Amino acid sequence: MRQVFRTLAYVIAVGVIFQAAVMVYAVAGLGIYIEEGGVVDAAAMEQAQAGQPMFPEEIGFMLHGMNGMMVMPVLALLLLIASFFSRVRGAWKWALGVLVLVALQIVLGLAGHSVSFLGALHGVNALILFSVALYTGWRVASRGRATREEPVGSSAGERLSS
Repeated sequence: MRQVFRTLAYVIAVGVIFQAAVMVYAVAGLGIYIEEGGVVDAAAMEQAQAGQPMFPEEIGFMLHGMNGMMVMPVLALLLLIASFFSRVRGAWKWALGVLVLVALQIVLGLAGHSVSFLGALHGVNALILFSVALYTGWRVASRGRATREEPVGSSAGERLSS
């Protein structure tokens, strides 16, 4: 179960990378669309909501929203559940931290549509979430290596006295 916990933590970190990639893809496409004479107005937004994308890269916005609102929360919940069975000291605390950051990310992402400053915090929180998820997986891996290298119950003092 340690491996499942570790893998889920790393998958969440990769999910944050995916989120950034599809958002930049969509924003770059929007920039090209506007440079080529496209206009983003109420009519264009209605067209997009009706299922007719303004530009091909618009799918990036949809992928960002779906992954952030559906996939990432499920992964964070699975990480929390796995933490209780992983036998890693403090795993539930780190998993809960990841879950809280994912929840905050959703709130900031939704609120950013109304208050642009919160949208900026959405980006900052993504970096924090990435770091915490990466560290959560890394600490399991590093503790696993330490356990394999040193037999349980042995210490430097015991080795010297024998």
